[in-house]
Amino acid sequence: MKLARLLASGGVLALTLNLQAAADTLHDALTAAYLNNPEISAERVSAEIAGERINQARAQRRPTVDVFGSYVYESIDSNRPFAFNLGDRPVASAQLEARLPLYTGGRLSAGVRQAEAGASAASSQLDATIQSLMLDTVTAYVNIIRDRDVIAIRNNSIELLGGQLTASQDRFDVGDVTRTDVALSGARLEGGRAQLAAAEADLEGSLAFYAVLTGLEAGELVPPPPAPDLPETLEQAVAVAVAQNPSLEAARHAEKAAREAIKVARGALRPEVSAIAQAGVQEYHQDGFTDSSMVAGAQARIPLFTGGLNTSRLREARLAQSQAQAQIAQTERLIRASIAQAWYGYEASERAVEASQRQVEAAEIAYEGAREEQMVGFRTTLDVLDQEQQLLEARLALATSERNRYVAAHQLLAAMGQLTPESLGIGIR
Repeated sequence: MKLARLLASGGVLALTLNLQAAADTLHDALTAAYLNNPEISAERVSAEIAGERINQARAQRRPTVDVFGSYVYESIDSNRPFAFNLGDRPVASAQLEARLPLYTGGRLSAGVRQAEAGASAASSQLDATIQSLMLDTVTAYVNIIRDRDVIAIRNNSIELLGGQLTASQDRFDVGDVTRTDVALSGARLEGGRAQLAAAEADLEGSLAFYAVLTGLEAGELVPPPPAPDLPETLEQAVAVAVAQNPSLEAARHAEKAAREAIKVARGALRPEVSAIAQAGVQEYHQDGFTDSSMVAGAQARIPLFTGGLNTSRLREARLAQSQAQAQIAQTERLIRASIAQAWYGYEASERAVEASQRQVEAAEIAYEGAREEQMVGFRTTLDVLDQEQQLLEARLALATSERNRYVAAHQLLAAMGQLTPESLGIGIR
């Protein structure tokens, strides 16, 4: 069942419950990974948490209103010659206080900007995680296709080797070849079976990783669509990556947040002024008296000595900014290296595909020719086995090169920051 039909019929719940379904196309696999991968869900929650920190920072600039209340039993005694309100009695009191910060040395405004930069960093980190997941899913998808092709090629090779062994045995029976020819054919056949077992193990690993990413079992996967268009030059790819790579954007936002943290720490060294208003009432139930009061005005707080706490926080904030700046430089270097690696990897794999296609064509002709020449005695069994091995290697190289070319193209797009759900046609955000 296509994932689009699952979504239309409430299939997101089924995906969440890890109900298995076959993903037929790369689009299905990418959509399932985007909707169902726990890592993406965790990053979305992190972005929402960062958004709530903005609300918390803004709330500190707004008025606060508190109500205080108490009910106590009071006992007063005195040796003064004239004293009033002595004795034991219950007392109830209530107080309403409103407070509005007027000046905080820029600490609260910087705190808001810090939270906004942190939210932007979290959003960019979410984008980076999504693109990494898209790349992993594309890689897992084509790995399965490659592994299945390898198994098909090795099965075909085993059939050829089995036929060669039968023919060698028949010719040995009539005295045309020696026992060595039969042994050579048998050894190659058993070697092919061992390599087939290894290829089947590789496929199981690829299927397991695909299930981890998408929550689905791989069905009969259709060939992926052509890779998206790539930049014409390496310099263009680097320029796009420096401007749009989400990991680099996240590092830049983190540096901005660290810069604002310095202003927050510096503001803690400055005076604070708040407007306050208080209204209170106190009742003496036994005596029947009630006292009320109202206070309005401004209150200032000047930090004189904090044991070095505030100055230490300021130094810490400055060090954190230096660390964030170094992280930007490191991230940019890694991105440039990733771009170059993917670019030249794509070029190399493209040439490898063309060469492997020509190699397969030539190896097929050479293998057929060697078989015919063996029948008339011009070639030995070893010659035919060698040609069959070359044909096998050529077909395996072609399957691997096609996989490498497709993955390298998407690695380049991911490093550029272009492997987004929108560019892949998922259309869900």
